[in-house]
Amino acid sequence: MKLVLASNNAKKLAELQALFAPLGLELVTQGSLGIAEAEEPYQTFVENALAKARHAARCSGLPALADDSGLAVDALGGMPGVLSARYATLFGQPKSDADNNRVLLEQLQQRGAVLPRARFVCALAAVRSADDPEPLIAMGRWEGQILGAPQGEAGFGYDPLMFIPALQQSVAQLGAEQKNRLSHRALAAVSLQQQFKEVWQLG
Repeated sequence: MKLVLASNNAKKLAELQALFAPLGLELVTQGSLGIAEAEEPYQTFVENALAKARHAARCSGLPALADDSGLAVDALGGMPGVLSARYATLFGQPKSDADNNRVLLEQLQQRGAVLPRARFVCALAAVRSADDPEPLIAMGRWEGQILGAPQGEAGFGYDPLMFIPALQQSVAQLGAEQKNRLSHRALAAVSLQQQFKEVWQLG
């Protein structure tokens, strides 16, 4: 079964393809089908994921899967949250992983926050069509702390700053296979896999 992934992030595609391959799902990016990115006007991960999934399904005529994920830091009132990918732009800086990480550290330093509690949050939404009245929704959360400086070279986004105490490593120091087993996206995918089997009768 082919699903349109409402993202053009190659690393996100690779992670999700690996997670859903056992069900016989093939993910194709919306960009490869000439579909523009959807607006993400909402304040929650779930609402944005659902909006993106419906947009991709409407434009492609195929079932669609969307991921909306980000970092929530307690000391920042849950920010950057749904604005994680463009957090630096809120402060007049360019949109990039490096700038987002630098701005996050600056904001935490201004508040005197040391190793603040944080979590990666992922919402996955899948629809059989744009007007599917029964979307599948799954959430995953990965708890950790924010380091004072980046550590590790792997991963993307805020991975170099996210320290997992149980592993004594940053997410950017983990191998891809280990991250795919433990991450917020992996936890959401496990829940969604079960729903795919029960509701869509896949696998």
